Parts: sequence; structure tokens; C-alpha cells
Amino acid sequence: MPDLQFVFVTGATGAIGKAIAANIAKKKSYHVVLVVRDEKKAIQTIKDLRDSTGNSQIEHVIVDLSDHHQVYEFAATWKKPLDILINNAASSPRKRTENKYGIEMQFATNVLGYFSMMDAFREHLSRSPHARIINVASYWAGGLDFSDLQFKTRGYNNDAAYRQSKQADRMLSAAFADRLREYNISVNACHPGDVNSRLSNDLGFGGHESPAIEDIGG
Repeated sequence: MPDLQFVFVTGATGAIGKAIAANIAKKKSYHVVLVVRDEKKAIQTIKDLRDSTGNSQIEHVIVDLSDHHQVYEFAATWKKPLDILINNAASSPRKRTENKYGIEMQFATNVLGYFSMMDAFREHLSRSPHARIINVASYWAGGLDFSDLQFKTRGYNNDAAYRQSKQADRMLSAAFADRLREYNISVNACHPGDVNSRLSNDLGFGGHESPAIEDIGG
């Protein structure tokens, strides 16, 4: 029996996050932690995953990734190992909204949320001999405007905000891959496919591909 590996999946109650968590949980050597905002959805998702995979080693933690204080508090209280971090959580509100710190919600969640999770859990991951970070980005990325990251001067468009957040995620992945190399932590970005999800619907797309993953490997 291989050593138990602890895996975080953020945004695990959504279509893509749940599919990622389900595929990982098929392997009993993984302990899957759903990092989510909605407790009711988390409880139902855990039941579904346990029923479909037979893996009882699934739990959840409530964290609002748009709030960096919550992320660092989570890291400070997490005493178990961490081997794999999958940053998947994303938001794409149709109207411009801000978190309680006045930061535009897509930038706060999709970009700063990724940054905070990678930074806050760096030491945890560094203690794993096979640490990995996978950032769910998108091929629908581009248009990053450093002069107006939060759409304070230009008109807000959720598609434009999403595209630039995914470009930022790809850039963060490259930057952290370089920064964390000395800790033997690999960092990669991926495109999850054109999935029919709440996020894609908010962007005005239906999505035609399944979120299911054949094999995560490893």
C-alpha cells in the first residue's frame, strides 16, 4: 500500500472541480480535501464522491479564496501533510462586484486566490517528496491590462475579466515554477476543456465537453 497522499482541490463543488476530485478519489492512496465556500454543497459532494469512488478519505474545509486572510489562517491551522494542490476555484460574475477589501471579485478569486494558496502552503508542500501544484487556467486567456486590472476605469466585461485572470494564472504558474524549484515543488497549468458549468454559462457559453478525466497519473 503506497503512502497516503493529501490533495487539496479548490472549487470542488463545481463541475470541473468535482470531476477532478472524483478521479483522484478513485485511488485509495489519496486523501482528498475539498476547499470550498458552500458547506451544504460540500456535504452533498462528499456523499456523491464517497458513493461513486468507495473512498471514505474525503473531507472539506470552508475557505473563501477571495479573502487572503482566510487562506493564510487556513494554512496556519492545517497540521496534516500536503502533497498536491489543485487550484481550480474561479468566479465570473456578470456584473462587477468586489470582495470586502474592495478588490474586484474575479481578480480576487481567480488570481489572488491562486497566489495566496501557493504562497501560504509552500512550506507544507516543501515537506513532501513528490509535491505538485496544478493550476486550472484556460486557453481562453489574454488581454491582461496592467493599467486597469480591476476594471476601475474601463467598462466591466466578465468575459474580458475572466480572460485576463486566466492569463495571469498562466503567468503565475511560470513564476511559481521558477520560485518553487528549489523546494522540489513542480508547478503546471492546464486547460480543463470546454465544460458546461455555471462559470461557462455566466460567460455566455454552453460547453460541450465532459469534465471527466481518464487518468491523473502519478
